[in-house]
Amino acid sequence: MSDTPTTLRHHLQQLEAELRAAALWGAQPPSEQALASTMPFMYDTLQIEEWLQWVFVPRLHALLDANAPLPGNCSVHPLAEHEWNSRFPQGPHATALQVLARIDATLTVAAAG
Repeated sequence: MSDTPTTLRHHLQQLEAELRAAALWGAQPPSEQALASTMPFMYDTLQIEEWLQWVFVPRLHALLDANAPLPGNCSVHPLAEHEWNSRFPQGPHATALQVLARIDATLTVAAAG
């Protein structure tokens, strides 16, 4: 049986490293107003990489730290793929997408188990 929290933490660390390598990791957090969006993925105020950095990754770490239930049926990869392939057709984000696919799979399998 796999250790989902350990696997997920590893994937989150990989995601951060890949976003940094692709120059998709920002130094400044978004405004409080931008983070107050109620839209899915805060798409009206944030780019997908900002949402990943400032919302998705910290929330998953917080859930893991609290030993709280993890979300299931995660589907972040398709949105990131669409956004990045549209904005950066030749961009260096392929490995980050692979990591996001692994995060989606890890959360979906954990929810099914």
